[in-house]
Amino acid sequence: PAHINEGIAMSYSIAAISNGGGAPEQAYRKMQSAGACPERPLAEMFKFEVPSLMVGTLDSLMTLSDDLGKTDAIVESIVRKVEKTAAELSVKKGAELTVGGVPPPRYIQQFAWDYAKYPNRRPLKELVVLIAGGVQAIDEELKQLGQSYADKQAALQDAKRKKGGNLMVADLNDVLTSEDMSRVEVHDTEYLKTVMIAIPKAVKPQFEANAEKLGQDIAGFGGPDWSSNPASLGKEGQFGSQVDRHSKRGSPVVPGSLKLVKEDADSALYAMTILKGQYEAGYFEGEEFTPGTKTDFLEEFAKACRKERYVIREFDYDPSQSGRAAMALEQLQVEVDGMRSGLTRWCKTHYGEAFVAWMHIKVIRVFCESVLRYGLPVDFTAVLYKVAPGKDQALTDALDKALGSGKADGDAKDMDDDDEYHDFVLLKFEP
Repeated sequence: PAHINEGIAMSYSIAAISNGGGAPEQAYRKMQSAGACPERPLAEMFKFEVPSLMVGTLDSLMTLSDDLGKTDAIVESIVRKVEKTAAELSVKKGAELTVGGVPPPRYIQQFAWDYAKYPNRRPLKELVVLIAGGVQAIDEELKQLGQSYADKQAALQDAKRKKGGNLMVADLNDVLTSEDMSRVEVHDTEYLKTVMIAIPKAVKPQFEANAEKLGQDIAGFGGPDWSSNPASLGKEGQFGSQVDRHSKRGSPVVPGSLKLVKEDADSALYAMTILKGQYEAGYFEGEEFTPGTKTDFLEEFAKACRKERYVIREFDYDPSQSGRAAMALEQLQVEVDGMRSGLTRWCKTHYGEAFVAWMHIKVIRVFCESVLRYGLPVDFTAVLYKVAPGKDQALTDALDKALGSGKADGDAKDMDDDDEYHDFVLLKFEP
């Protein structure tokens, strides 16, 4: 038989034919001469062990046969997920994934049923549930581990962005010195709050000219002017809810409070004090009192800044925090590297488990299809073909010719679920 280059994507076919009461060796030779002999070197052929499984009733076997195609596809998709994750984590191309310590092709070609893990005398449906359940657990664990790793990576990228970023993103405790902060008067009282605003350097003149007009419709300054008209103080219509606070609006920025704190090549950081909020007076409606409400300006002011592409930097100066960001970044890098190593090890272990499960599902499919097709007592021979590159269709045609009756039944349904029909059991796959 032609030996096939290991580096090329491989294709396999499992075929099974009835022994017809004859010796299995006769069936084996027939399948060898069909497509794996010097005259027809379309594949390399291997004996394929299908254990004696519990048949159960014909109805249950037909139902199981329908479900097995879906189970096969689900288990394969999980094998592929583990494979893809391992490839993404691998620093060098082509992570070496093995099945029981050997490459997948060798495991397939030397396949032997694992009687300890999957007892062959259990009812078939139970056996399929056992196999599929183990693989679903692998899938769930992969989702959780993958999400944890992705979250940790995102935190690392965010820390790197802040570390190398300008004043709009950098950790201000790392950037600002005690000397910088000594020039800033910081207020955080019941009425006033000092905020830090980072801006692109290109808009500096425009920002400085209009800073005190930021959020012009946020604060309400309406109401009686008691300083120029003290006589009206306390008179009807001059207090409480009877006064329209919003008849006149303006910015909450305290005039004259803008202060440049620091600048770098492409950004500038300013301190600015704003009014924290305002109180709307409560009022009576008959005997019932409606309490007053407090309006917070900070969120609305931040929105007004964002609209102009300025960034309010939430920040509490703590000199002891200086340098902590670099340490945190280093720690994150260590954690990400550790998680990558752990997830790579996990993939190597669980790829083999999932692959073993996948092959056992295929064996059960071959068994079910063969019993449904050839009847009882169980009397069939199965082989594995490792298809020569580009010879898939040629092998299928050769098998049809040698093993089939020459009559196609268009209404019959084959295991491949691709509307192909053959006079024998044929299952194709790529590891």
